[in-house]
Amino acid sequence: MTVIPELWDYPEPFILQAVVAADDIDGLKHTNNTVYVKWCEQAAWAHSVALGLDLDNYRQLDRAMAIVRSEYDYLQASRAGEELQVATWIVDWDRKLTMHRHFQIIRATDGVTLLRGVMRFVCIEISSGRARRMPAEFIAGYGPAVLSEISAAFPGEGQNPANI
Repeated sequence: MTVIPELWDYPEPFILQAVVAADDIDGLKHTNNTVYVKWCEQAAWAHSVALGLDLDNYRQLDRAMAIVRSEYDYLQASRAGEELQVATWIVDWDRKLTMHRHFQIIRATDGVTLLRGVMRFVCIEISSGRARRMPAEFIAGYGPAVLSEISAAFPGEGQNPANI
């Protein structure tokens, strides 16, 4: 099932498909929280690659977008075999050092949102680990994917701004 657009918090998400594996299940018989974090990280990375910024580009530029803060709201559980859609958007950036991504995970069978998350990234110089300005290639690659201020200011129906 493809999630209908009205269920997403923001328009035009980048979507990573996921299926809950038996190894993802914890002692409480639902998906372990760390698995959701892994899926969000994978979605962010896949989105960067789709925008033309892969690990080779990062290494050549000696720059990377590194996660400095993450926050997740676990809203519902998922179980083995369930198909999920992990969506991400770049909702804000300063075109210099920082970028913010939002995430939403929806169970494909019933359209229920299982998780909402936020990650804050800082551009770093890989060789030193120090914060550095984004290179022109990051501006060109990530720029078209950043939501406009208008769409970012008005989250989708049902989203609680306190949770983002």
